[in-house]
Amino acid sequence: MSTVALPGVYRLTYADWLRSPDDGLRREIIEGELYVTPPPSISHQRVSREIHFALVVHLRRAATGEVLYAPVGLHLGDEDVFEPDILVVLHGGRATIGEQAVHGPADVVVEILSPGTARRDLTVKRRAYERAGVREYWIVDPEAQAIEVLALEGEAYARSGLYRLADTLASTVLEGFTLALVDVFPKRA
Repeated sequence: MSTVALPGVYRLTYADWLRSPDDGLRREIIEGELYVTPPPSISHQRVSREIHFALVVHLRRAATGEVLYAPVGLHLGDEDVFEPDILVVLHGGRATIGEQAVHGPADVVVEILSPGTARRDLTVKRRAYERAGVREYWIVDPEAQAIEVLALEGEAYARSGLYRLADTLASTVLEGFTLALVDVFPKRA
């Protein structure tokens, strides 16, 4: 997929994102270009809820950080503002939580694939998270009932694990965190 850079006058920034209307649509600025998506499906929300809940329980017990969920801005550069499904900011990490967005690379970013966003999640957003220094990137595929965990090794992502329904995910960034995928994905008839 090739991208053509827009002239500077047409490129959007974090300041433009801050002026976005509060209308329930998700807006991301990626390399200065605006992407708008509708709210996620109910099944997407259920998967997000289960992952978010497990992370909240773990982070409260460990007292090591905070978990936030969409819609929340992740400001990685003036022309890169994302709204990941879930993100984790650890105490002492590089990210700071501001009033309107998280600034800098979150320690963990979780994206749940949906038909309208999967291509971006797997390509341009993955590269941006990698470039910015997001330490762990989880790609959740509800259709396959799987989660791929990518861990930053140096300046590039390496697959830490590909977890399926019968597996238990283990994070390399969140010490002691595990997640049974059977608890994440809805039962199929």
